[in-house]
This record gives sequence, C-alpha cells and structure tokens, in this order.
Amino acid sequence: MALDNEAKPEAMHGSTPISKAPRNQVLLALRLVAFFATAAATVVMALNKQTKTMVVATIGSTPIKATLSAKFQHTPAFVYFVIANGMASLHNLLMIVVEIWGDKFDYKGLRLVIIAILDMMTVALASGGDGAATFMAELGKNGNSHARWNKICDKFGSFCDHGSGAIISSFAGLLLLVIITAMSIGRLAKPRPATLSPV
Repeated sequence: MALDNEAKPEAMHGSTPISKAPRNQVLLALRLVAFFATAAATVVMALNKQTKTMVVATIGSTPIKATLSAKFQHTPAFVYFVIANGMASLHNLLMIVVEIWGDKFDYKGLRLVIIAILDMMTVALASGGDGAATFMAELGKNGNSHARWNKICDKFGSFCDHGSGAIISSFAGLLLLVIITAMSIGRLAKPRPATLSPV
C-alpha cells in the first residue's frame, strides 16, 4: 500500500504535462494554398493585356484599320479585383507568419480574435472583387442587348481567357478563405489549456 501511494505522485508527475497546443498544420497548409491562388489571380489579371489591329470602318473599298488594346485598367471592376486579391494574398502571408511566430505576442487569446476578424474582412473583400469581375466578364462575353453594349470576347479572346483563368483561381482562393475563416472562428470556441501551478 505504501508503495502504491508513493507511486501515484510519480505517475502524475511523469505524465505528459499540459503544453501549448500544436500548431494547426492543416490551417497553415490551407493558408498557403489560398495565398498561391489569390496571388496567381492578382498577377494574371494585372498582366492581362491584348493588342489587336482590326478594321473599324470602310471608305469605298479601302478598309480603315485601328490598333486597339484591352487592359484590366480600362475597367474599374478589374482594378478592384486586382487590389482585393492582392490584399487577400498579403493577408494570408501575414497570417502564416503570425501562426508560426505569433505565440510570443499573444495576450489572453486576443491574437485568435484578431485573426478571426481579419479573416472575415478578407472574405468580404475578396468576394466583392470576385463578384464585380464576374459581372464584367459575363458582360464582355455576351454583351447586353438592352443597353446596346457589345461583347468584346469575340475580338479579344486571349484577354478574356486570361481573365477567366484569374477569376477561377480567385474563386478557389475565396472558397479556401471561407474554410479558413470557419476554422479561425472554431478555434475561439475551444477552451484554452489551463496551466498547472507548481505544488
């Protein structure tokens, strides 16, 4: 009996101590993939440009040609798309740094609250940019007969293809951002590990 009673404190002392929870590797991986998706969308749309020479009029039998360019800067929605995805990329990059080295700056769990809020703001920003760019992409592809806006994708096919790829990549990043935000909020509901006071 005496041995059993003496062994108990040793077993309790030798058990695994309560330590910091391991970093969520899944969350870090999702942030990294989301960063690449939004960064790719930013770069592709920012470099999206096509110049084409086409016939704009005919005088008698002489065609009048003009060189026209399609750039993302010509459409405010695409400019907003580039800014929104650029900021989303920067956000994910900073959050990766905070997840890895931010424990030393944490104050009563406030770090997790700030991360969750910033994640939600980034989702709102990215979704707005994606919605605006998708509307303009649809307009460029099909036009609008009621407003008499002509489609341009039949003339600037490469520009539209690159823009479509950027939008698809951005939507993939947005989906990952939604998952990341849900995980960030979920971490707030988990109880913080208690620290054992020395006896």
